[in-house]
Amino acid sequence: MQTQVRTSAGIAKIVLQGRFDFGSHRDFKTSYEIPLGAADVRELEIDLGGVEYLDSSALGMLLILKERAGATNKRVAITNCRGAVKQVLDIANFSKLFPMR
Repeated sequence: MQTQVRTSAGIAKIVLQGRFDFGSHRDFKTSYEIPLGAADVRELEIDLGGVEYLDSSALGMLLILKERAGATNKRVAITNCRGAVKQVLDIANFSKLFPMR
């Protein structure tokens, strides 16, 4: 998986591409550590538009991020979900846990 982080107007946009699975753990964690510690960031936006596959470990990583973000008074939103990725998130009821855009 490839990650790209852009910060603008208090929102850190983390763009993911490829397979989001257990092998992506280190890359995903690295992508959000700096924005979580930044005082000017109030929201982390996880852009899944380039993700073609995610599994249950990816769901767990998103939940861990939500917990860590909450501890620093930051929000997490998930954006650009489509296809099989959207189906997995819908089945897991993630729309009740995260704003989905």
